[in-house]
Amino acid sequence: MKPVLVVNSGSSSLKYQVIDVDTNDSLISGLIERVSDHTAAFEQMVADLKASGVTPIAIGHRVVHGGSKFSQPAIVDQNVLNAIESLIPLAPLHNPGNLAGIKGAMAAFPGLIQVAVFDTAFHQTMPPAAYRYAIDRELEQKYSIRRYGFHGTSHSYVSKRAAKFLGKPNFTGVVLHLGNGGSACAVLNGRSVNTSMGLTPLQGLVMGTRSGDLDPAIVMYLANQGLSLDEIDQSLNKNAGLMGMTGDADLRDVLRRANQNDAVAREALEVYALRAKQYVGAYLAQLGPIDALVFTAGVGENSSEMRERITDGLEHLGIALDSEKNQIRDKSDRDVSRADSKVKILVIPTNEELEIAIQTAQLAGI
Repeated sequence: MKPVLVVNSGSSSLKYQVIDVDTNDSLISGLIERVSDHTAAFEQMVADLKASGVTPIAIGHRVVHGGSKFSQPAIVDQNVLNAIESLIPLAPLHNPGNLAGIKGAMAAFPGLIQVAVFDTAFHQTMPPAAYRYAIDRELEQKYSIRRYGFHGTSHSYVSKRAAKFLGKPNFTGVVLHLGNGGSACAVLNGRSVNTSMGLTPLQGLVMGTRSGDLDPAIVMYLANQGLSLDEIDQSLNKNAGLMGMTGDADLRDVLRRANQNDAVAREALEVYALRAKQYVGAYLAQLGPIDALVFTAGVGENSSEMRERITDGLEHLGIALDSEKNQIRDKSDRDVSRADSKVKILVIPTNEELEIAIQTAQLAGI
């Protein structure tokens, strides 16, 4: 047995799971909320682990933003800690909590290897044409402005699962990670070459509370109308997306309302699906022939209706959904495309914790 502790430390929560990387089984998991002192939270977690009899041999940490500094996971040392801290301006809501979690784990488990696994790392293979914005070069370089992308751990895991499912050495296709947050990724031979999220997770698809793509002049327009930058930031991140359009952030609630002939909900679903469809088309244009279109995460895995809405009308691109297969509820990797579909449509459950554990074990040499 090779138990690896996976830690996801936020600003006010500590989520953890111990995974046996020999069997990929979850041995214990927990969530500590309303955290104000990460050291105390780790003491509680250690007590829970001792009570369970599980002793980890390495620790993997989810870190949201690795900037351009990290294209792979990294064994934590002082240089890595300094780098994560230097990236706080790019992820002020996430990196401080991630950093506090690493320090808490180092205090609680001083003898164990600690590995930082970055949400942005998988996307560091994007070419400049995909990650650069057409802005003043001096500003770009001074403030490290570029597309970084997120959900990289999920996209990495799902891409490898897709390759295995299809019996290919590497996967080429489009992955739609659709949850409360959402992102699309263009994968070429197992490597990210484009993704919908940008400098921050705000760009791209319509999400539960985030707007996704919008004209940047909207920010200036709202500021000129008297809104503060903090108010605009709060609106676009917390009161936009499905929440902004319908008053409900949970897609299940929006679907229920749409099925009850709620015109507001129906229109919001059309916006949601069209945005995703546009990214699929754009990435097909970039990639050329692909192996599959993959749906993952909460919405992607569980909403047969959204899979149908997003793939509807894509038959001319070789993407054809089998309605009967699509209705089957199954937690395994599965093909929901029609027999005559040139492109496979796959549903693959993501497992970011397992991916972090695997990457940690590989880097730690265990």
